Amino acid sequence: MEMTSSKRVRPTEEIVEELRAALTGVGVVLPSLRVDPVTGASDEPFALVALGRCNVGTAQKLTAVLRACGTEAGTGGGEA
Repeated sequence: MEMTSSKRVRPTEEIVEELRAALTGVGVVLPSLRVDPVTGASDEPFALVALGRCNVGTAQKLTAVLRACGTEAGTGGGEA
């Protein structure tokens, strides 16, 4: 059974909203977060998530949150 683009995009839209809520929960807002419209309309099995652009302050906050999560998970969260 072939999936139409609307069937591929809908679950991706739900995941984008879950990601947006999770990021907001830790104080990070990615204003351009969305479903990539090109892959959403293509023959690819799943649409891509476009994380988009952000300012330097948001990038620093996201880095800090990810490092804190890495430290909590025991991965060290050190410099890349």
